[in-house]
Amino acid sequence: MAKDIEVAEQGEYSAKDYHDPPPAPLIDAEEFTKWSFYRAVIAEFIATLLFLYITVLTVIGYKSQTDENLHTDQCGGVGVLGIAWAFGGMIFILVYCTAGISGGHINPAVTFGLFLARKVSLVRALLYMVAQCLGAICGCGLVKAFQKAYYNRYGGGANELAAGYNKGTGLGAEIIGTFVLVYTVFSATDPKRNARDSHVPVLAPLPIGFAVFMVHLATIPITGTGINPARSFGAAVIYNKDKAWDDQWIFWVGPFIGAAIAAFYHQYILRAAAIKALGSFRSNA
Repeated sequence: MAKDIEVAEQGEYSAKDYHDPPPAPLIDAEEFTKWSFYRAVIAEFIATLLFLYITVLTVIGYKSQTDENLHTDQCGGVGVLGIAWAFGGMIFILVYCTAGISGGHINPAVTFGLFLARKVSLVRALLYMVAQCLGAICGCGLVKAFQKAYYNRYGGGANELAAGYNKGTGLGAEIIGTFVLVYTVFSATDPKRNARDSHVPVLAPLPIGFAVFMVHLATIPITGTGINPARSFGAAVIYNKDKAWDDQWIFWVGPFIGAAIAAFYHQYILRAAAIKALGSFRSNA
């Protein structure tokens, strides 16, 4: 019992003693002088390249294994479940590998949400997004270079609104799906939670990967699941068909809105940042 009380007191002390890290500066020119900044940008580029290479190959492989024109087994291949696992599993792996270098964003929507929450500077956010988009283009480019015939025949892994769904439904699916992902990112990487629950081992990449997996299960039939503007943009650039470009705005507007809502919800509702700021203002007055 004495040990339980001691642990409880330590937990209270840690929670009380915790202070939020200062917000990232809006524009931090000093980052351009640090190798760690360029290393992080390179990590985002390579991670997104690998992400698109593996996942687009999985999508194309599944479609080729279930092609009715080739009289293949319609129950063959990895299935939609396998595609969802490919996306979620790769995010788990790549976030685990790059979290200590760049934060493991691998997604402009995640970067945008963290920027709104002042977790990264504007300079870092913009360079990350550029690196992610370039990495996605190169990843899809490698797939096409290795399997050009299959790539063109089976849609290049490009995100398109499925037949039978209107654009509003597709946009809503992307908003909610990205909200789930970015909300999970905020929760899994919350430094206050890590300080409070330090006795509980928390592996942040795991819930993030599972969030991607679950969202894909729900929205693959609707939009093919974007929730990552770089993923949708890279596939559209290399595939370069009208339908992919016509629907492209859905895969930018939806994820950015979803990320903004998640950032607001976590920072201002769950973490009550506005109330804390008001309380601090009153105490200083």
